[in-house]
Formats: sequence, C-alpha cells, structure tokens
Amino acid sequence: MRKISGLSSAAYRAFHPTESTARRAFLWIPFFALLPLSSAFSQNIPLPEHPRPDFHRTAWRNLNGTWGFAFDSLDVGMRNAWFEGKTAFAQTIQVPFPWGSKLSGVADEADIAWYQRSVAIPSDWSGQRIFLVVGASDWETSAWVDGHKVGTHQGGYTPFSFELTPYVKAGQNSLVSIRVDDKRRDFTLYGKQGYGNARGIWQTVYLEARAATFLEYVHCTPDIERQEVGIELSLDKVPQQDLLVQAEIKMPAGPLKTSFTYPKGARTASARIRLPEQRLWTLEDPYLYEMSVQVGEDRVDTYFGMRKISTAKLPGTDYTYVALNNKPLYLQLTLDQSYHPDGFYTFPSDEFMRNEIQLCKDIGLNGIRTHIKVDIPRKLYWADKLGLLVMSDLPNSWGQPDEAMQAESERTLREMIRRDYNHPSIFSWIVFNETWGLSSKVQNPDNGKEESRYLPRTQQWVASMYYLAKSLDPTRLVEDNSICCGAGHTETDINSWHEYLPGWAWEERLKTIDEKTFVGSTYHFQPGFQQGDQPNINSECGNVWGYDGSTGDVDWSWDYHRMMNTFRKYPKVAGWLYTEHHDVINEWNGYWRFDRSPKFTGLEELAEGMSARDFHSPFYISTGNDICVTVKGGEKVSIPLYLSVMSDMPVPDNRLSLEITGTFMDKTGMEKTIHRSSRTLDYAPWIQASLPAETFLAPAWSGLGRVQLLLKDPSNGKVLHHNVFHFVVDADAHPDKVRVFEQRPAAFSAANWSLKQWQVLDGHKVNGAGKGFFEYRIPLAGLNLAQVAEAHFLIEVSSKPLLDKDRDKSFSKDQDYMLGARVSPHQNPNAYPMTDLYQNPSELRVSITGAASQVHRLADDPADHRGVLSWHSQPKDRKLYEAGTFGYLIRIPLSRAVLKTAQQQGYLQVRLEADNGLAVYGDRFGRYPINPSVVVRMR
Repeated sequence: MRKISGLSSAAYRAFHPTESTARRAFLWIPFFALLPLSSAFSQNIPLPEHPRPDFHRTAWRNLNGTWGFAFDSLDVGMRNAWFEGKTAFAQTIQVPFPWGSKLSGVADEADIAWYQRSVAIPSDWSGQRIFLVVGASDWETSAWVDGHKVGTHQGGYTPFSFELTPYVKAGQNSLVSIRVDDKRRDFTLYGKQGYGNARGIWQTVYLEARAATFLEYVHCTPDIERQEVGIELSLDKVPQQDLLVQAEIKMPAGPLKTSFTYPKGARTASARIRLPEQRLWTLEDPYLYEMSVQVGEDRVDTYFGMRKISTAKLPGTDYTYVALNNKPLYLQLTLDQSYHPDGFYTFPSDEFMRNEIQLCKDIGLNGIRTHIKVDIPRKLYWADKLGLLVMSDLPNSWGQPDEAMQAESERTLREMIRRDYNHPSIFSWIVFNETWGLSSKVQNPDNGKEESRYLPRTQQWVASMYYLAKSLDPTRLVEDNSICCGAGHTETDINSWHEYLPGWAWEERLKTIDEKTFVGSTYHFQPGFQQGDQPNINSECGNVWGYDGSTGDVDWSWDYHRMMNTFRKYPKVAGWLYTEHHDVINEWNGYWRFDRSPKFTGLEELAEGMSARDFHSPFYISTGNDICVTVKGGEKVSIPLYLSVMSDMPVPDNRLSLEITGTFMDKTGMEKTIHRSSRTLDYAPWIQASLPAETFLAPAWSGLGRVQLLLKDPSNGKVLHHNVFHFVVDADAHPDKVRVFEQRPAAFSAANWSLKQWQVLDGHKVNGAGKGFFEYRIPLAGLNLAQVAEAHFLIEVSSKPLLDKDRDKSFSKDQDYMLGARVSPHQNPNAYPMTDLYQNPSELRVSITGAASQVHRLADDPADHRGVLSWHSQPKDRKLYEAGTFGYLIRIPLSRAVLKTAQQQGYLQVRLEADNGLAVYGDRFGRYPINPSVVVRMR
C-alpha cells in the first residue's frame, strides 16, 4: 500500500524541501545551557529568521534551538523552585517546536513543562530596555530570569513579552526559566489541535532591545482613492511631552520622509502620508512598501500594501462579489489546516512556509482560509509577498459559551487583529466556525433531558463579536460564523455556507441556493436576522463528507471536476473554498499529501496540456455537472456548454475561439478521432453565457469517447482553458471485419489467492490479493481461422494490495474527526488511495494455451481521474466502490498455432499469475472499455 509520509522522489525534491534537506537546515546542536549567547548564536538553529517582518527591530537575538527541558507531571516545580536553576533538567528540547512533535525531540508526557537556558545580553545593548519575546505559547506561560519572576501570560496564539531590564546586564549571561501549563480547559481556544497539539512554546523566542519609550504597534491603513496611507501608532506609556515621530517609506525614486507629533497625554498618534504614483498590491503584482517609524530612540521596520477590500457588483449582473481594489474577485480558495506532520503548528523552515503559499499560486488558487488557528506571521508574510489572499479564523473552544470562553475569545480576537493588521493578504476575519463552542447545555422542558442548543443570547453575543471586529478593523470584511449543519448567520459581511456533497449532487444544491439567496431572505440566517447585499460564497466544500461515513483517501479530482463545472454555471455564488490544502492525520482530501508530496490526477493524459490549474481558470468552458454520459450506438451526443469569464482581460476583436476534438476507443482498444469542430465566441469582460450545445453522432459500436475542449485567444493562439468530457456508448455492434470474444472479469474458470479474492459491483472488477492467479477460458465459437488476418489477447489489469477496508474489520463512522481521531487512510469502506509517488508494483505472468509465458511489470494500483469508467459506474447511493481505480492495457499477439490449439479445445485458456495482487477490469470499470478479450481482425 502507499505510504502517507516520507520523501523519496527526485521529482518531489525538485519542487519542495525534503526530509533530508530539513535535517541539513537543522544541524541540532548539543545542549548549551551554559554557553554564552555569542557561541550559541553562531550555531545553526531552526527558524533563524526574524519572526515578524511586519514589526522588526534591528536589536534582537534569536533564542531558538536547544533548551534544557523537564516535565512537571506532579506540578512540583514551583514548590521546589526549579526557576532558580539549581535543579538539573534531564531532557533537552528543540525550541520552537511544541513538545510531543517529532521536531521537538520530546514525547508528550505531561501537561506542565519547564524550559531553561543561559542567554548572553549583547554588550552594545547597554542603556536599553531588554525584553524576552515569545511568538506564541500554549497556554499559561510564566518566566523567570536568574530566579526573578518577570511575568505570566495566558493565551495560545499571539505574541507576548516580559521585561528583563531590572535583572540583567549588557555583556553578561543570565539564566532564563520558562514554565508552561497546558492543562485542558474547556474555555480555551483549542481549535483542531487533535491533529497535533501545540503544547508549550511553538513560535520563535527571542531577546529584543527597546528604547525607554517604545512602540507597541504601528498600523498602516491604505487609502487607494486618495493615494494615501494612514499610520496609527501607540507607545507603551502615555508620553508626558510631545514627541517627534519620523516615518520613512522606501520609494523607487528615493526615500519618502515625513514627520509628525505624538502629542503628550495621548494613547495613540496618527498621520496620513500621500504616495505619489502609488503602486497597488494585487495578486499579480503584490508590491509591498517598506517603512520605518521612529519615536525618540525606538525604531520599528514594517511594510504595507496599497490595496482596498470591499464589495462590488459582477459587471452585467446584480451579484455582489468581494472586491480587491474595487474590482470584483471570484474567490477560489482552499481550507488550510496549516499543519506539519513533524512540527504540528510549527513548520520546519521558512522555505517550507513560502512553498505552502507558492503551491496554491501554482494551481491557480487566489486564497486560503487558515482554519481555526492564528497562523505564523512569516507564513502570512509570504502570502503578502507572493500575492495570495487569506481568510483568518479565530480559534474555537470545545466547551460552552460561558463567561470565561467569551472573555478568552474577545481577548484573542483583539490580539490577533492587532498583530496582523498590516498584512495586505488578509481580507477577512472569521469569528466562529460551524457554531463550534457556541452551544449551551440546557434542559428540555418537554422531556427533562439535557440538550445542547445555540441560544438566542449567544447569537446576540456572536453579533456583538462581529461589531467588535469591525470596530478594531473597519478596512476588512468580517464573518460572524462560517455556517454549517443548520445554524445560520447573525450580522455578517459575507453570506457563507458549507456543503459537502458527491459530485452528482451539486447541480440541485446550487440551484436551490441561487433561488433562495436575495436581499431580505432569511435563508442561511438565524431568526431575527436576514440577508442584506452581502456576497454569497461557499466557505467549505468538497466530497469527503458527502459520502456515508466520509471517504478516507480517495481521488479528489473527479467530484471536484463536476463541482467546479457546476459552480461556474451559478455566478450568483461569488466563489468557493475547497477542503483542503493538504491531507492531515484523518482527512485525505487535500490537493497534496500531509508531507506535501504530490497526488496525480492524470488530467494531462485525458486532454493534452490540461492540469488542475484549468479548474481555476478565469476563462472557463463548463459542460455542466455531467462529465460523462451513456448513449446508445448511433445516438446523438449533446454536450451543454457554458462560458464563464471572471476577468476583465482585454481580448483583441472581442473574440474567442473554441476548438473541440472527439476521440473514441472501441472494444478492440484502438482509439481514433471521430469529431472535430471549431467556433468563434463573442467575448466581453466578466461574461457569463450559455452557448449552443455541441452535438454529433456517437459511433454504432461499444466503447468510450473523449471530447477535448480548448478555449483560445485567436489573436495569438494561446490556450486560455482546457476541459474534457466523456461518453460511454452502449451497443452490441463492433467495427467491420472485427470479432471480439470476451468474458466478464468475474467469469473466470479458476482462481486462488493467498490473502483474499473478491469482486466489485457485481463483477465489474475482480481482485486477488497476495500471491495467486485468475484463469479464464474464452470460447472462440464460429471463428474461421482461414479468414483471420491477426489476433491478440487484450486485458486491463493492475496490481492489488490488501487495503485495511478489505480485511473484513468493522469500521466506526462516528469517530471524532474534528479532534484528531487517527484511522487508516484506507480503512473507510469508501476509500481507495489516490495515485501518488509511492507505488505498489506487482509482477504479472501471462500464460496462454500453446504459447510461451510473458512477464509484465504492473507498476501500481492507480486511482484518479483516468479511471473514468470506475467513476461513471458508481451508483448514486452516497457510497463509493473503488471509485477511480484503473489498470494498464496489455495486448499480447496470438499466433495462428495458438488459435488453432484453442479452437481444437473449444476455448483460449489464459492464466494470470501475480506476486503482489492483481485486479482485472471489465468494459464498464477502469480506464479502457474492454473485458478480458480475444480480438480478431478478419481479412
């Protein structure tokens, strides 16, 4: 079976850091608790970059790396004064990786732990205030320096600092001790840490020198209409006299400098700076203005992007869209769990974080939703730098919305907006997800039983959280609750909704949403609230939860194709968000594996030049929800067409060309072109239009047809979009002068397998696991050997591992996936691992009556979009039966002597022996429209 983690492919190494690369980046050093900082800092340490390019002081020292470490399972550390440094810690940990993660080097053995190391204060920091800064630590974090307590912080996601100035001296060493208490508390914002707990310190720790009066934040608010940026800043204390603020923005023609006064007695100060010839931040040109702000002796470097987040109408419609710089934007996003298999919340390198963003850009997505966690600032920096939008979630609790939970949510919301205000990539704040943590336990007056309910008073508090976020940041959109499972919106800037469905169910669902979404509608809203003129978007979609008990690991591309085709027919829905960016420990519906190795859709083999990027093209030719249909021989094939353009790109002469090519493979395994056409399409920016259907006659014989669609710019021949459509021809006839003698896969005459033998969907496919054989006897009744020109044996086969779902073990579909229930990726009855880097080879020996045996290497047991017939044959019962699986086409010539022997005994006997399993496909399953067959061409 395929591995889920591990790195072994040169192709993968070419585009992504490998495990060995990561190890080279972190040449973990021995414990250096007694080393001076100058020596420690010279070592290679994890994540050496400044953690906040958006709020950077030059006087800082990274403290990541090896720390002394001890668990305190009995909570005796305080009583025994571990903070004094007299108690030896038996372990070391690699900061900033959470304990329990592989990269930390420490197992998860307790809820409380201590960190300790010696640090050296640089000699040139004399006369400045010295702070210990922690990027994030979960949950209650206390610190001491040389035995003196310097502070305690509660919270798990945002940065905090403790002042060390009274207890340290420049040029000398000091002992820093940190205690973290991460006991589970119902009111804390735990999120989905079941995927890997963010225990203890999980973001960079560093020392920082600041002036006597220092900046707490610098917020930049772009105003693209006025070509100005507004600056608001706050100091750590109210000044007793006017202070000079100096700001300098890096410009192409030289620095743009300005100054203004921070008035005495004020909590904040602000100014507006005009930017001549402003350069906007866009997804195509994500330009960042670098800026420094100095007050007295304290200087902070930051950056901002000149961009505007608002809403606008899709031109030619009354549909409201999210807008970037006043231009409507069709949202094509993915849910980003933002996890790493070895670091959990913490990524192994800055390169890895950059690549997370680049992966999305490479397949044409324009945004991510960081799911119920506050993401690492450097990852947000790369979204800013590379041009990818971000929806930022407030993490959820799993308790009840009591006073403690509400206080924790309000505090974290304030802190995350304060920290991340300057990131141009963030376009919305999401306060709650699927009503998690918002249900109260109440007694049902009718039966006296305790129930969980989303109460009206909680809904009013949720609305107040929306208004709180808007007051903290009026420049972005705010969503009260990313809704699912019956709960609706209160006050919100986005009318979002979640839906997980099989591919075939999207037409009906989107039609319903289209009809029920309008100003004044209460659809998707709680009682007492109604829809205004917000954009209507899907904020989670996919197929994984659309099937009974979820899917496990399965080809994502087929249902995704149907879903994308359907979304583009309903432009009132202003975008979608696919679940998800990458697999995690119990969800295998990502574009990439958990280790970010690729999955293979096979699209490029179905339509030359096609890739997953075509699903996200601004220019799109949809064939509707159906991407494969069944027709009778000689019947008309009719393909609906819909042109969807989510762009204002100019096209010469306002014309597009559509080229359509149809090919057909019959039951002999031969493919030929049966249809060609081209047409000219009228073009206008943002056009959404139904087109005349493409029609032609199907061949008179059985087989599988494939129609490739190319949308082009006729002025330069550039392909703007690829799509593909299939049709199955159900007929009894065969091409002229061809005879096909066949058996269904399940009609074998003998079989024996060491592990298991079984069939799929009434014999459309048969499987044998382990070592063994299938044997077929194919009658050649009525064959006139004198008229035979050539003959061959034809079959579609693949290897076949024994997956966990096939071991006849019971499967619980009620596992708590949201909290990290760990199950096998192929234990679910619906699962079939999608094609990836890791193959399952099997050696096949084919023995045919009267002929020498042949050996064929079956490379894998693939499952992806190429398994057209396997997908098309799935019943609509919300279950999957080895969907997308397919094999390799094997063609073996048959001599006249072999045919003569077969005719004498009444049949051709074929024995298929394999050492690592074998799957045999029929003409309605797999990739090719054939059964195990003898194909004879007559003279």
